[in-house]
Amino acid sequence: MLYPMKFKKVFIEKVWGGREFETKLNMTLPENKNIGESWEISAHPNGMSIVENGPLAEKTLQEVYDEYKGKLVGEKVYNEYGKRFPLLIKYLDVNDRLSIQVHPDDEVANKKHNELGKSESWYIMEASDDAVLIMGMKPGISKEVFLEKAKNNDFSGMFEEISVKKGDLVDITPGMVHASLTGSVLFAEIQENSDVTYRIYDFDRIENGKKRELHIDDAAEVIDFGKKADIRKTEFENGETRKNIIKKKYYSINKVKVEGNFEDINEESMIIYSILEGKGSIESSNSTLDIQKGESVLVPPHMKVTLKGDFEILRTTI
Repeated sequence: MLYPMKFKKVFIEKVWGGREFETKLNMTLPENKNIGESWEISAHPNGMSIVENGPLAEKTLQEVYDEYKGKLVGEKVYNEYGKRFPLLIKYLDVNDRLSIQVHPDDEVANKKHNELGKSESWYIMEASDDAVLIMGMKPGISKEVFLEKAKNNDFSGMFEEISVKKGDLVDITPGMVHASLTGSVLFAEIQENSDVTYRIYDFDRIENGKKRELHIDDAAEVIDFGKKADIRKTEFENGETRKNIIKKKYYSINKVKVEGNFEDINEESMIIYSILEGKGSIESSNSTLDIQKGESVLVPPHMKVTLKGDFEILRTTI
């Protein structure tokens, strides 16, 4: 019997991570580690989610998916993705510079890595006043110029820089070079179920006594040198409580403000809630689940739920 599910968090230590999950998202972190990512809903072998609540507790998400198939994600979704769960949901604490990187598309990732590509969207939950991201290449930087400069470890003057603030949604398609440059950001990430990243430059940082591996040639093959930043504003206007932020091949994201009760159901696919602010509960015919900022919930298709409380969410469907 399916029901709204939360999962145990999978914490990923990163050289650029910090401790903001504790102070900003009420998470309990392992001691003395800089945590960069909390994998919230994942059936990826590099960070497998385990059900936290209800009769399916202690099962992995992959086990639940293998058992329930389209009943968990939607029949059309299952027919398209088969045994591979389609999405990966995270929170990220970028407390230092995120390495300059790029992701391949589905075709390249499948051919080279037997993975999905990595199209992703970042919802900025917190940002310091000096938060600046790298997004895309400067005009005039060609593949040949990129390779020549990279060969000399010269990454100056190649990348576009943009400022971001709380409430921005940054959409990052395969081929889009991206990183963080100054300040700190904390964000919710919705992405394809993939862990393929081509690292271009890591600011010469040392981890475990050596520099992290770069993937210059792989990156050069997939960079979209003309791609520009896609920043969406998500503030509610004129009393609205629901805002359509983005609709793409892999997922659609709405932002919803819950004030009191909000009834929800999706017939085509699962719903994934990422809790951005506040706290409350999710009630279905067979369960009640308390939720708060910094948590994530999977609701199966065809299941009517009532969200109660005072909070804001990202609502992701396929």
